[in-house]
Amino acid sequence: MASNAAETLIGAVVLAVAGGFLVYAANTADVGVGGSGYELFAKFRKAEGIDIGGDVRIAGVKVGSISGMTLDPTTYYAKVTFVVDRDVKVPQDSLAKITSSSLLGDSYIAIDPGAEDLMLEPGDELIITQSSVSFGDLIGKFIHGGDVQ
Repeated sequence: MASNAAETLIGAVVLAVAGGFLVYAANTADVGVGGSGYELFAKFRKAEGIDIGGDVRIAGVKVGSISGMTLDPTTYYAKVTFVVDRDVKVPQDSLAKITSSSLLGDSYIAIDPGAEDLMLEPGDELIITQSSVSFGDLIGKFIHGGDVQ
């Protein structure tokens, strides 16, 4: 009987520790922005290297995350939806570009704010975009000649 009580006690401790880890993960993870941000989108000719949950940064500071990616069936551009913190206002003439933190680092969306006084509203599109540049494409163009797109 003492063995069953010890096993039950150990099982309860394991469950409590696992629950603690889940609470910690939910509090520290950047999952689901909920009511703390607003959604914008941009269309890119190439969206290589980014994925859902990736960063959106302004001046290197994370201000949001990528929430969705779809293919526009008429233009064949990647439509990337992202959520920006509610307290960050993005001018209408801002540039959204896909860039990476280093040669082998993760890619993210960098927003270069424009000078326009009018700000984007939830659901608006960033019109000015710059697609990702593939390192393999650059080497291939250099070796075989030609323009990099």
